[in-house]
Amino acid sequence: MPMTGLTSETPVEIAFRLDLEHKKALHRLHIRTVRDLLYHFPTRYGDIAEVRNISSAVPGEDSVFFGKLSKLEAKKGWKSKIPMASASVSDETGKIDLVWFNQPYLAKMFFEGQLVRIEGKVTERKGKLTISNPKIEKTDKVPVAVGASLFGAEGESHTLYPVYPETKGITSNWIYHHVAKAIKSGVLDELADPLPEEILKKYHLPSLKAALIWIHTPMKMTDAEAARKRFGFEEMFAIHLEKQKEKLLWQSAEAFVINPSQEKMDEFVSGFAFEPTFAQEKAIRTILADFRKGYPMSRLLEGDVGSGKTAVAAATAYAAVVSRPNGQDYGTLQVAYMAPTEILAKQHFESFIQYFAHMGVNIGLITGSGCRKFPSKVNPKTWTDISRNQLLKWVANGEIAILVGTHALIQKSVKFKHLAYVVIDEQHRFGTAQRQKLVTKEGKTPHLLSMTATPIPRTLALTMYGDLDLSLLDQMPQGRKPIITEIVTPDRRDATYEEIRGRLKEGRQLYVICPRIDEPDPLKALALNTKSVKEEAKRLKKSVYPECEIAILHSKMTPREKEKTMEAFASGEIDILVATSVVEVGVNVPNATMIIIEGGERFGLSQLHQLRGRVLRGTHQAYCYVFADSKSDRTYERLKAFKTAANGFELAEFDLAQRGAGELYGGKQWGVSDIAMEGIKNLKLVEASREEAAALIERDPDLLRHPLLKKRLEEEAKKIHFE
Repeated sequence: MPMTGLTSETPVEIAFRLDLEHKKALHRLHIRTVRDLLYHFPTRYGDIAEVRNISSAVPGEDSVFFGKLSKLEAKKGWKSKIPMASASVSDETGKIDLVWFNQPYLAKMFFEGQLVRIEGKVTERKGKLTISNPKIEKTDKVPVAVGASLFGAEGESHTLYPVYPETKGITSNWIYHHVAKAIKSGVLDELADPLPEEILKKYHLPSLKAALIWIHTPMKMTDAEAARKRFGFEEMFAIHLEKQKEKLLWQSAEAFVINPSQEKMDEFVSGFAFEPTFAQEKAIRTILADFRKGYPMSRLLEGDVGSGKTAVAAATAYAAVVSRPNGQDYGTLQVAYMAPTEILAKQHFESFIQYFAHMGVNIGLITGSGCRKFPSKVNPKTWTDISRNQLLKWVANGEIAILVGTHALIQKSVKFKHLAYVVIDEQHRFGTAQRQKLVTKEGKTPHLLSMTATPIPRTLALTMYGDLDLSLLDQMPQGRKPIITEIVTPDRRDATYEEIRGRLKEGRQLYVICPRIDEPDPLKALALNTKSVKEEAKRLKKSVYPECEIAILHSKMTPREKEKTMEAFASGEIDILVATSVVEVGVNVPNATMIIIEGGERFGLSQLHQLRGRVLRGTHQAYCYVFADSKSDRTYERLKAFKTAANGFELAEFDLAQRGAGELYGGKQWGVSDIAMEGIKNLKLVEASREEAAALIERDPDLLRHPLLKKRLEEEAKKIHFE
């Protein structure tokens, strides 16, 4: 029982009697206080109307039953010798058998006559109705609608049954009953609502107390939805407040004014080896307009692989390097271009040499393994290796106009003279702390362009990049052949391998993407039967393509091993690269025109789209083969959308609409909860939250008149790193 004097900050082990198993389980769920327990929200609700009497059980259907246990036994299969637990569960209408394979210990965790909730698929086994490996929970009470005469008159008064995220040692039912105890203790009365009263009224959101009751014990689904909407809004509002504070901070800072002549810009862009798209021209114009404002630009450039983001970065970098520092008629403003990996940094260094070779601009490269400079004094048409000290000296005195590198760019030892513009490639979390390191000696903050090929739904971009303005490259350059995408079912595998063999003989190369690195442990009950990089590489070499050079790439390899493998693949020494989805973002291997994605149903659409983009690098026709084993309609619909969508933005929106919010991008990646991800599906809610946050920060930038919100942001800052 809860102790008297319970508060939201009371540790759960003081509030409730817990054994060691419970303490460990709650720790895994990050539940340390009563408040944490109250904020551990249900993922879904089972309607009591869906709960069946045992007599109405139908083979093949997923069902929920309440009943009493009997005939508990731990044993081994007669022929298979598999250890198992068996039991029966009965209500006043009938009885059904239960069996758990490889879980004999369950027979000791329950007792004869115990009241339980059973959930699972009903099957017919040896002429009897049976549920194999059902989910089982102890329960004190049952819904009023179910078998009152068997279980006594006392039951739950609400009709929705909350289902919580759980872990070993803690069931959903345990969480529900302990949340109910906390609510009954009166702890909700001392919780102050961080959302301003006027916002609650304006958007018809329930108060904090009402929302906590409705989310845990809803009388009807509309109550639960209203509560979830409120908590989704609250979390998004906190993120938007933080983003608006950041935006205000950068708009109060000073930046170099970059204002090149239109004539110079036209001349540079006309030197491209391709005709720029309207989307590229618009992005360049928008960035140049930002450069003239006097405060630092903060912009996200989002575009599919191959849409020409690097060309936009090069054109806008050119604007900086032909501009003089304020009040000087000599020298140049400097540009830093940061890539997430060494191999990509080297690739962009080579790209910038091609864009700027005719101008004699000094370009440097800095990575963990060495430094380079273009042009070389010995041969002005190429680069040369130089010492780190020499490069740092030239960066510090302003001689190096463009510095390309990895995170090595923002180390303390790297000092720029007139850093005016920073481009971040595929770097989601480059925020206040990193940017602060790049503020110049004269106190000027560089303009920031963050670029990504990850398709992000508009609502997610408005939230997670709320401090950045958004530019989209939603067109592909002319002449680019679309990738031919095929969904391959098991019966078409062999024919597909033969099709690929023909192209391998023509000299093309192939990526094979697998969901895991090693084979799963067959003894583990929940081991997923998915292809692994190591075993698939062996199988392909032995049985499918013995004539080909095959290598592997995965996250457990060292950066140097990964780089050597990618370089060998890029140079054509390797025909087939078997990898996990870690295969380097944006690495340019024009001859790799084919990709097989194993277990396609296990990847999100945005991830599939990014993987497919690996083969959009050359002039040859590219092919993407998604090997899928699942036959479900939902999987087929998703993969069909992947095959037919015109671009990544369409796919991202489809993914957000179709998939569970918790699956989309993974809340962990963004540092937001599933309930906020649900809210992000609602464009009106996102826009309202953003507008209210902007208005509030304008009125009260330091949140002095909103101490609860200020405290919330300080707490979130400890947990979520917006960078």
